[in-house]
Amino acid sequence: MTRQPHHRRRPITVLSLLLLVMAVTLGPTPSSAAGTDWWNPVARPAPDSQIGVTGEPFKGTNSQGEVRGFVDAHNHIMANEAFGGRLICGKPFSEAGVADALKDCPEHYPDGSLAIFDFITNGGDGKHDPDGWPTFKDWPAYDSLTHQQNYYAWVERAWRGGQRVLVNDLVTNGVICSVYPFKDRSCDEMTSIRLQAKLTYDMQAYIDKMYGGTGKGWFRIVTDSEQARSVIEQGKLAVILGVETSEPFGCKQILDIAQCDKEDIDAGLDELYDLGVRSMFLCHKFDNALCGVRFDEGGLGTAINVGQFLSTGTFWQTEKCTGPQHDNPIGGAAAPSAEEELPAGVEVPSYDDDAQCNKRGLTELGEYAVRGMMQRKMMLEVDHMSVKATGRALDIFESESYPGVLSSHSWMDLNWTERVYGLGGFIAQYMHGSEGFSAEADRTKALREKYDVGYGYGTDMNGVGGWPAPRGADASNPVTYPFRSTDGGSVIDKQTTGSRTWDLNTDGASHYGLVPDWIEDIRKVGGQDVVDDLFRGAESYLDTWGASEGHKAGVNLAKGAPASASSSESNPFTSYAPGRAVDGNADTRWASDWSDDQWLRIDLGSTSTVKRVTLEWERAYGKSYRVEVSTDGTTWQSVWATTAGDGGLDTARFNGVPARYVRIHGLDRGTDWGYSLYEVGVYSN
Repeated sequence: MTRQPHHRRRPITVLSLLLLVMAVTLGPTPSSAAGTDWWNPVARPAPDSQIGVTGEPFKGTNSQGEVRGFVDAHNHIMANEAFGGRLICGKPFSEAGVADALKDCPEHYPDGSLAIFDFITNGGDGKHDPDGWPTFKDWPAYDSLTHQQNYYAWVERAWRGGQRVLVNDLVTNGVICSVYPFKDRSCDEMTSIRLQAKLTYDMQAYIDKMYGGTGKGWFRIVTDSEQARSVIEQGKLAVILGVETSEPFGCKQILDIAQCDKEDIDAGLDELYDLGVRSMFLCHKFDNALCGVRFDEGGLGTAINVGQFLSTGTFWQTEKCTGPQHDNPIGGAAAPSAEEELPAGVEVPSYDDDAQCNKRGLTELGEYAVRGMMQRKMMLEVDHMSVKATGRALDIFESESYPGVLSSHSWMDLNWTERVYGLGGFIAQYMHGSEGFSAEADRTKALREKYDVGYGYGTDMNGVGGWPAPRGADASNPVTYPFRSTDGGSVIDKQTTGSRTWDLNTDGASHYGLVPDWIEDIRKVGGQDVVDDLFRGAESYLDTWGASEGHKAGVNLAKGAPASASSSESNPFTSYAPGRAVDGNADTRWASDWSDDQWLRIDLGSTSTVKRVTLEWERAYGKSYRVEVSTDGTTWQSVWATTAGDGGLDTARFNGVPARYVRIHGLDRGTDWGYSLYEVGVYSN
């Protein structure tokens, strides 16, 4: 869930600015194709939406044995149940039929006068025709952030158009819920997450009934990559559950004091895993007890910063970035209505232009959560994490050779792209207009070619983000209806629900059913190569997931091994002996004398193949150092070196070499102190 800057509206109140951030049953009727076309239901509710696609969905794999299909790595099917249940109006399905599912919130009747969130996000006075079915005069629309975009039949059209993976991020925000005046349920985030998970399974059962029973529908929730492959090979849609919320497991921070502990994290991860969740964000919009966030900009950023203070008692704190990556600049734009809500004498701080990184990175509890996700073979979403938090998370994954990292909707600094691909992770781009999407895809194409990976998109529908506007019927290369699907096996015409027919050229991406039309628009604007990369997305996403499931923690050959050093700092109160760097205790360390040429040597006991060495530096780190190996302790070979060490957690990778002894040879200190290492790991994988 994100908010795109080109949709910002004028400030109104603190409520509006904070919201701007996040931000008898109709009987089924027999199908005319019942019993012959597996992709058509044996019974569908009547009346209902049309699909507008003919032809059999593709099955199986390509000649290389790879699954095919598009990936939406970031969607919010059940967001209507979030934020107190009255922010997003309409439901993705209803046992009472389409007229019940696609109706406005009660307070929007008769003319939208009380559609507070609508006029906050879409400008004007919020007035609109509240009627959905059958006229849909004013919604759904590409610039209406308050109405259901994920009706099941619209998702069905996206599947029929070639999509084979959908990540349903269970989403909410307790602060938005608490300030929004209309709600009909608790603001507890985990309560909402549980409900959304249940309703996703209910939606699967609802679709199954149309196809004759359990397991027969096209909407298949999967909990491992092999299930997903099987589903896609059958030509169906693999649905993965994710979580995007601001305070997972109750891990809020107030005045920098965590409101959760490790037991809460373990219990929360176990519960989410049991619900079927396989990917998640650890922070979103507000700094929490796990990690700092990547800022929003301008007046919007100021408003969120006020919200952060009101929620946590702390404003964002910035520092100069240490690398090319940076968080979004907060900017100095005022947000008067929001700032009026601050206590007397409290003001939003000013920020230096050259300090664009959040001081808050991955906390100790955040690291515990990251490692807990690895233990459960879950995938970490790094979008919305501060660059400091993202960098540390990537350090941890690299030290463990863990591939389960995702960037699903363009909220990650692009300078991290190669590190994500190098780990085996997956990247998707936000559902921008076809021109912008194609341009960004072109910027990273060389890296996709280098790592031989596909691409994804993150629609973020129901996510308060804004979607592609119409390019206009007079565009030089509009979408021409009907058109063929990417695989060539289906014909896609304009989509009709009730008495409303949508045309991407004039209506933009108003709802999920127009995803195939948007992909065709990308083909028109960006060319077939972009679409081909997207069509490889399913295979690449499952490669990342499968590799995460198959990951095995390496055996640390250095743990408990004899160690010696060129020197050890003397301290009357504690020991900094060499063995402290290999004792398996992250709270102890080896420290050298305060001079440049120093070394730490580890005796593995016998010769083994060594491919990877990890180093967890204390503040006294090595700027220039080498990793050396030896079979006899006399003749040394340098296998890895750097002159740009910056501390933290380093991972040295190299081609496997035989070694009994491993030596960390410091050449140039990064501080005035010596060299100090909490732990050194040596691995054969």
